[in-house]
Amino acid sequence: MNRRTRQVSYFLSSQHFSDGLRITLSVLLPSLLLAQIGQLATGMALSIGALSVSLSDAPGPVQHRRNGMAATVLIGAFVTLVTGFARMNSITLGFEIGLFGFVFSMLSVYTNRATSVGTAALLIMVLMLDRPFDALGVVRESGLILAGGTWYMLISLVISQLRPYRPAQRALGLCIHEIAKLMTIKADFYAMHSDLDANYRRLVAQQVVVTEQQDAVRELLFKSRQFMAESDNTSRLLLLTFSSVMDLYEQIMAMYYDYSSIRERFGQSAILPTVARLIRQLADEIDHLGLAIQSSTSTRPPIDLTPALAELKQQIDRLDQLNIGEGYTLVLKKVLVSLRNLSQRVATIQANLTAPVDSVQKEPLEYGRFVSHQTINWPSFRDNLTLDSSAFRHSVRVALALLAGFVLTKFLPYAHYSYWVLLTILVILKPAFSLTKQRNQERIIGTFVGGIIGVVILTFIPNKTVQFVFLVLFMIGTYSSQRVNYIVMVVCVTPFLLIVFSFLGIGYLTVAGERLLDTLLGGIIALASGYLLFPNWESHQIINPLRDVVEANIRYVQLLIDGLSGRRISVVNYKLARKEVYVTSANLAAAFQRMVSEPKHKQRNEKAIYKLVVLNHILSANVATVTSALLMAEPTPHPPGLLRPVKRALATLTDALRQLGAPTETLTTDSSSASQSSLDVLGPPPDDRPLSEHLHFIQQVSGDIRRVMKTVEWNDVRA
Repeated sequence: MNRRTRQVSYFLSSQHFSDGLRITLSVLLPSLLLAQIGQLATGMALSIGALSVSLSDAPGPVQHRRNGMAATVLIGAFVTLVTGFARMNSITLGFEIGLFGFVFSMLSVYTNRATSVGTAALLIMVLMLDRPFDALGVVRESGLILAGGTWYMLISLVISQLRPYRPAQRALGLCIHEIAKLMTIKADFYAMHSDLDANYRRLVAQQVVVTEQQDAVRELLFKSRQFMAESDNTSRLLLLTFSSVMDLYEQIMAMYYDYSSIRERFGQSAILPTVARLIRQLADEIDHLGLAIQSSTSTRPPIDLTPALAELKQQIDRLDQLNIGEGYTLVLKKVLVSLRNLSQRVATIQANLTAPVDSVQKEPLEYGRFVSHQTINWPSFRDNLTLDSSAFRHSVRVALALLAGFVLTKFLPYAHYSYWVLLTILVILKPAFSLTKQRNQERIIGTFVGGIIGVVILTFIPNKTVQFVFLVLFMIGTYSSQRVNYIVMVVCVTPFLLIVFSFLGIGYLTVAGERLLDTLLGGIIALASGYLLFPNWESHQIINPLRDVVEANIRYVQLLIDGLSGRRISVVNYKLARKEVYVTSANLAAAFQRMVSEPKHKQRNEKAIYKLVVLNHILSANVATVTSALLMAEPTPHPPGLLRPVKRALATLTDALRQLGAPTETLTTDSSSASQSSLDVLGPPPDDRPLSEHLHFIQQVSGDIRRVMKTVEWNDVRA
């Protein structure tokens, strides 16, 4: 199966496509059925209720999804009732828009699901703004919204009961798919034509994606009763596979070498293309593995990479025979060993998936420690009612932007679809200005392209049956991409709405023009609000993810010291430290990406921050290489000469943390009293020399991190 075909298979078997089908069915069916008996308005109210609840039905444990959907159903009915009566007076309606805009945006202080509940409530409010009802009609509409939301919730929960393991399988398969993409990026480091800086940027960006997918899998596995309370074969297999995939990911991330040196030394030989080709073959195997898990099909027979690995070894041996110098090909031999280990890990995962399920054993880990737990209570909300809280500032920004959009619509001379201005503000305005800017661009481009598609279909394909088929396809595309690709969602939703209005007998050309104009107006308001109203410039906040990543690396290095000292490293503590390093590294990379998307004059120290992102990747990769090896070996005390550079690295990182303004504990190491001459005297025995070089490199990278931090004026960053 080639890569393009695999991509299609991944999409068709994904949770996103499954969600798209379910939401399309739940939203379309009430309107379609009731339209047959002349009750289209009733059906549309039910559909709006179903649509709002679908927003809070993000993948996750069933109990969390149920609670989120139930809250959305009740809040949606309440918001419908309040908005229906408030709209009878412009002043009360404006007050409601401001109040609800603030309150429901403040739900972001809790979980992402709570944020989705707030977004759904605001969506209901916006959609109710231009629906003229008397008092009885408002009560009836509220009941229909309640019924529509309940209808969607029942469908979703029934499907979850019928196929309880599919969400976890899909999430795990997608996680492996993203790891395969990261592996492909690793191959590009060995391609002479590729730019190393560009490769690092792509690598850290993909690391963010992988970390998000890993968190999604953890949520599904470690917070779901069928995986934690029950102990059937399927749950054990999924837990074992995820644990093995995390070990595989660690080994991929630990594959760091001095690529500039490798290119300079071996660039004229044919060995680097061989290495790149082998890494891509391994990435291909990993990708097939992810597809098999996601689509719940049997894995294809694995490709035997032994001949390719043997060919690489022969090429290394031929370079050795040139007698260029001792250790000339040592780095290539390390690459070969890493590739063999990766191949064995992939083969082990494949064997586990095809082994008899009775042989699968659950790994004895304390899974609850690997996921965060958020309590929804009043103190958390109250503590964020301050300008120091980014959630508070964003909520005020949303409320004022919605109010500005509402006032603007009162002066618009056309039709009654001006609520699209507020809808655009709602979906575009994000806590970070860079995200708002990106959404704004995608919304305008998507609306323009989607409008052209819709007009072409309605103009040149007058057949209503064919138009209905397009309608269904665009609905599936809209709901399948709403959580993964915003511009695709907008491209799909615009023709979908134009076809709906055409079926309602409304001129689609007029609607297309109004929608584009409202999108432009809403985008301008959202962009101006993000820039002018309590803006969250990433350069002023990046010190927080930097502090977190240094703290995580300090804990990681401390585990390395424990292992070198002969103390047994707890598997749970090691994996927790590893997870913390990956998560904080991804957060730092994401913050850097957002910062460089902001206006140039608002950026600070971007070159230094980029160096820190890369150095952090190098440091964690090298610490992982040594620590994971110690974890698998029997605890053995190492000579003081080996411990000394790691203790110095720990002291250096602690000093770097102090530069960031974080309180640190006093560390007792012998680094201050040890001189370089004593290190030479107490040098390691010959067998430990490669390990010694590795540990000295860790010390060197830690020093580089501190030096880069000293070039940054942190008071300017905190301003």
